[in-house]
Amino acid sequence: MPYKTATGTRNASIKQAFLAAAALALALPLSSLAQYAGPSSVPAMTVKQLLDTGKDDQHATLRGFIVSHDGGEHYTFADDTGRMKVEIDAKYFPTGVRIDDKVRVEITGEFDKDLVGNKAELDVKQLVVVR
Repeated sequence: MPYKTATGTRNASIKQAFLAAAALALALPLSSLAQYAGPSSVPAMTVKQLLDTGKDDQHATLRGFIVSHDGGEHYTFADDTGRMKVEIDAKYFPTGVRIDDKVRVEITGEFDKDLVGNKAELDVKQLVVVR
């Protein structure tokens, strides 16, 4: 009757771990490329319009520039009408594309407006470079 040695079991475990890691590595780039690029029912607006008339939890689309990184997932976004804070998870930045303050982008997300105070921020769920 065949038996497994410690080395044989270890090699099988290493092989399984390698195959799982390879499958994950192949899946990640494909998921980062999958973005809907068709029409949207979320209207594009300006920073000023969103800050002046936006409601908490409203979905919004803005076109302009990410002008500074303020630490972590926090950035400042600007268009011709003003500036506002935005929160962008790293997974929403396009893979292999350099984004700086000269690259025009379109961001879509959920507006977060505090009822008390003046804190307003867009929690970005999609970022697309505008060509």
